[in-house]
Amino acid sequence: MRRFVPRWAIGLIFGVPALVRGETQPLNLALPTDNDAIFRGDGAEFYQYIERDYRGVKSTPWEGGRYGFVRNPVETSGGLVYTRLHEGIDIRPMQRNAQGEPLDAVRAIADGTVVHTNSVAGYSNYGKYVVVEHRFDGSKFYSLYGHLSVIGVRAGQRVQQRDQLGVMGHTGEGLNQARAHVHLELNLMLSRHFEAWHDTFFKTEQNHHGLYNGLNLVGIDIARLYLALQKRPALTIPEFLAEEETLYRVVFPASNNFDLPKFYPWLVRQKSDEGASWEVSFNRAGVPLKIERSAKQVAEPELSYLKPGGIDASYLTSDRIAGRGAAAHLTGKGKQFMRLLVFPD
Repeated sequence: MRRFVPRWAIGLIFGVPALVRGETQPLNLALPTDNDAIFRGDGAEFYQYIERDYRGVKSTPWEGGRYGFVRNPVETSGGLVYTRLHEGIDIRPMQRNAQGEPLDAVRAIADGTVVHTNSVAGYSNYGKYVVVEHRFDGSKFYSLYGHLSVIGVRAGQRVQQRDQLGVMGHTGEGLNQARAHVHLELNLMLSRHFEAWHDTFFKTEQNHHGLYNGLNLVGIDIARLYLALQKRPALTIPEFLAEEETLYRVVFPASNNFDLPKFYPWLVRQKSDEGASWEVSFNRAGVPLKIERSAKQVAEPELSYLKPGGIDASYLTSDRIAGRGAAAHLTGKGKQFMRLLVFPD
């Protein structure tokens, strides 16, 4: 039987040579395992299910393995709302041994450099995980592969697309053998000052992961990106994020430590230096979509816009914003998180 080959994989098949370090890659993504059911629209075969107990009713919805707010349902005045963000996708195994352990190889989705490996499962909810740095559209992005049983690479190692990074497993909090999977993310980095921020606000929690802690990496909708690239192979990440809807905007004081416009200059819509501050637009998942100059003077991050809606924003924003309408505001948790973007100012 002829095997389906998605358009994004054509470059791999025809042997496109690896790019040298520092050179921008085309946005050519492979899947991390042999499970390609996402391209057949078979969510139940692609995503690993979660175990849910809602109001005494137990279920195992595969939808909980998707990207986005797909977990922790809460009944609100506006209806049922899923309040917990899942920043990546959970891909189920295709091969198991006689003992039920997954055998699937986990591979790099694109050329890049391994920048972090966590070999101690108890150090992270991701369990044993690997982070690979890529350059797309002139900027650095970070793919993360979580819950591995075995890691086969080291930090600083250059990898090509589809090189094996490790083996799928079920390491990490709350997993068992039956729910083994690889958790995949594609992230932007928020700040090069993350470690100092973490030491300030989480004094009793040791950071074992440096800049590659999950709090400093914000995941984009990689499932939607895979499907969009299948239809539009020339799509770029700036174009992809431009299609996302803004849920809220936050004004930040001017700061030399504001790294987002340095890391991702294509986010900036106004190139002039005029303005007392920066205003950043975010989607519901907290992914920055746009940066503009603002005339408003602020001493700390401040909410400037929230999309009108009928329920409290805390349900929609991982409790970073509370209230609705004119009464909406950053919570203490929200202010703490937003300070990361301009820390230590």
